[in-house]
Amino acid sequence: MPRPLYSESERLRNIHRVLVMFYQEHRSQAEIAAEIGISPATVNRMIREGHERGLVDIRIRSPFDAEEGLSAALKRLGGLDSAVAVPAVSTDPAIVLKAAAEAAATTLLEGLADGMTIAVSGGVALCAMIEALAPPRAYDVRVVPATGGVQGKFRTDVNHVAVALAEKLGGKAYQLHAPIFAANEAERAALLSVSTIRGVLDMARAADVALFGIGSVRDEHATYLTLSDTADRGAIERVGAEAELLAHLLDHGGRPCDHPSNRRLVALTLDELAGIPRRIAVASGARKVEAIAAVLRGGVPGHLITDDRTARGVVERLEGKDADAA
Repeated sequence: MPRPLYSESERLRNIHRVLVMFYQEHRSQAEIAAEIGISPATVNRMIREGHERGLVDIRIRSPFDAEEGLSAALKRLGGLDSAVAVPAVSTDPAIVLKAAAEAAATTLLEGLADGMTIAVSGGVALCAMIEALAPPRAYDVRVVPATGGVQGKFRTDVNHVAVALAEKLGGKAYQLHAPIFAANEAERAALLSVSTIRGVLDMARAADVALFGIGSVRDEHATYLTLSDTADRGAIERVGAEAELLAHLLDHGGRPCDHPSNRRLVALTLDELAGIPRRIAVASGARKVEAIAAVLRGGVPGHLITDDRTARGVVERLEGKDADAA
């Protein structure tokens, strides 16, 4: 039997030399072959053998590691089933919201099936999600409002959102013909006793999916302040409100505030919303950081779609860092 040209240790040394020249010195296989005095095919075989012997450890770092870390932190701190933090690649809030809306559309479709009922809120975020929605087929679903409507806010009103989403999915929309705020508690009770209104809210309570935005209430541009002619920003701040969810004013811990508008609200209660199996929240932008953190403390959303800048601020709040330290 002929003696091997190289001993095992010599062969390993040669393979190691080739691997260093190829991976660390970034030299071509032809250059290596010419220097060592072997064929390029032999160099290729030695590189392959180096892999097979476990001598090469190639690590590829994902450009999305930071986003995945943020999503994991949001999920853990917010008690979520899932969280998505899309890259905020623009300083234009509308463009960032569009990216979050596209991710929300994907999240909705991932769990959607024929026969389901979807309860929705109104708002800009849901309108953006509907625009981004590109279903692969028609879905036999029902879409129902989770709140009453807002006069004069056609495009972002909950009834329009329900119709637009149903049309996009190929399903059927239902309307809730009641204002989001009754004039007083007695009128609210009367509205909720109307069979057509009660019937739509019963469908919303029994929904398979809830899709909703999260509103800020602390800045002058807060959408909540436009929902009612009687909205008083000062009074809202005095009761400690930090967010709104289905137009419920919530405090720092995500609990309903003791505010008259909460007692006049025509909408699902927070407990009813929390009882819906799949609850998807969409919110984006610096103005929403405190609001999102408050809502997550309350434990209602199951899934959150936002952008990475907003997510970073929310994580800081949930970790106990105040706005000045962020």
